[in-house]
Amino acid sequence: MSAREEVKFYIKRMALFVLSALYILCLQTSALRLRTRPNPVDVERFPVERAPLKHKQPPHIIFILTDDQGFNDIGYHSRDIHSPTLDKLAAEGVILENYYVQPLCTPSRSQLITGRYQIHTGLQHSIIRPRQPNCLPLDVVTLPQHLQKVGYSTHMVGKWHLGFYRKDCLPTRRGFHTYFGSLTGSVDYYTYGSCDGKALCGFDLHEGETVAWGRGGKYSTHLYTQRVRKILATHDSTSQPLFIFLSLQAVHTPLKPPKEYIYPYRHMSNVPRRKYAAMVSIVDEAVQNITYALRKYGFYRNSVVIFSTDNGAQPLTGGSNWPLRGCKGTYWEGGVRGVGFVHSPLIRQRRRVTKALIHITDWYPTLVGLAGGNISQFQGLDGFDVWPTISEGKESPRTEILHNIDPLHRRSQGSVREGYELWDTTVQAAIRVGDWKLLTGDPGHGDWVPPQVLTNFPSSWWNLEQQSGKNRKSIWLYNITNDPCERHNLAVQRPDIVKKLLARLTFYNHTALPVRYPPDDARADPSLNGGAWKPWVADDEEEENWDGIYYKRGKNRKRKKCRLCKIQSFFKKFNSKIMSNQM
Repeated sequence: MSAREEVKFYIKRMALFVLSALYILCLQTSALRLRTRPNPVDVERFPVERAPLKHKQPPHIIFILTDDQGFNDIGYHSRDIHSPTLDKLAAEGVILENYYVQPLCTPSRSQLITGRYQIHTGLQHSIIRPRQPNCLPLDVVTLPQHLQKVGYSTHMVGKWHLGFYRKDCLPTRRGFHTYFGSLTGSVDYYTYGSCDGKALCGFDLHEGETVAWGRGGKYSTHLYTQRVRKILATHDSTSQPLFIFLSLQAVHTPLKPPKEYIYPYRHMSNVPRRKYAAMVSIVDEAVQNITYALRKYGFYRNSVVIFSTDNGAQPLTGGSNWPLRGCKGTYWEGGVRGVGFVHSPLIRQRRRVTKALIHITDWYPTLVGLAGGNISQFQGLDGFDVWPTISEGKESPRTEILHNIDPLHRRSQGSVREGYELWDTTVQAAIRVGDWKLLTGDPGHGDWVPPQVLTNFPSSWWNLEQQSGKNRKSIWLYNITNDPCERHNLAVQRPDIVKKLLARLTFYNHTALPVRYPPDDARADPSLNGGAWKPWVADDEEEENWDGIYYKRGKNRKRKKCRLCKIQSFFKKFNSKIMSNQM
């Protein structure tokens, strides 16, 4: 062995010796640590400084309300509609299959934001028109106002439709820190022009309490989604709980979706249905973008997302409530049974469908309860806290729903006698108690319309079913649990149930406030207000007392000449004369 090889040999041996020594030292150190480590049982004996317990922040609440979306206008109810995001969120959360809203825009929004039936706010007749000096009662504490009191940052984006004749009626005065959207009931999706009739039109897009001139041109669903994402991006999810009320204009008319969204539905022969379905897909995309933002900015794990329609669809403009009866504006199931679901990591029993009875008034106490607020201090709420029902599958505290009592809406058929001396059946009213549903007066057009049937026939044909002689009734009774499509009227067979529900209507009617439905105010004309719809009554102007004044809007309007009506009237008279001559 050479001298060089001997040196290498000794270096290797020394290296092995050093490594062995280090290994033994490590073992000894580890053993020492194990011997000196306290027993887990004895940890509490040592004086350890504890970090203070961090109070769990109330959940972030995102409420998404669509406009005129029917029962059959979502993917999990209809194969015609492509809504993968909504379907996925619903499937992973809780689908509400016995969920009720109101048949029109203003009534649903007022009951959502106040937790009260229409009869308890004076808004039981129709909707609030752009020129009416009317709005949500100012003495009622709204949902966002209550959430503000318990520390929430509150924001509204989209359609208001709860009155704006004075500044005190605006969203920013009714509980929202910020507002971006339209005040009237219907606007153009791009220009944001809104018309009350054909002649009276104005711009309707607002940022807070000012007109948002120059913000038009972008499709409203995209514009509103962009605003929601901006709110999420600029808010610290750990510092303050957030409430966002996204009140989409979609899928209300006019049917103006971007062309690229219509193409996937090109197989549909019904053009309105094709455009309507495209608008639902845009809503689906919007919800996808919002839920992505919730995850991206750290909101999702402590959030509750609620999705709801405001009323049933109108089949004449592409919507579908199939297989339910009726449409928007009616008290048949197609007008009031809504699409809805709740998605949240906070739900204990997820991935299920509930048939528990839930009404749109229930969101007020439910969300205030989730926020840590005290509902017991507020009197007059008609809603119930249904979070245990949604989250844990418990029985719903709700057993009945007053759909409405509208004393201004009467029909010629009916009488107090037909109401067993308990109720005037000429009055439009509807109530659900347990499995039973009762309707009186004029419930609205009661046809069953399968999807794809309606194309381009006159809207006047829509009421053919109601005009047929065999349907001239004033009382209807259905077992909704067994007959959700309302095909078997049991009013004659079950007078005992009819009397019971009529008595409940009488009870509710005794608690009703006078209807507030004032006449139009000429000062609301946009041409007198810079070309926009905005408050026209000064803050210091005294309030006129319209309580108890029953006003029929149509009586002060000039009736347009109807050429078809004249032709129909001529042939009717001509036919009568011929028949009289033959006899």
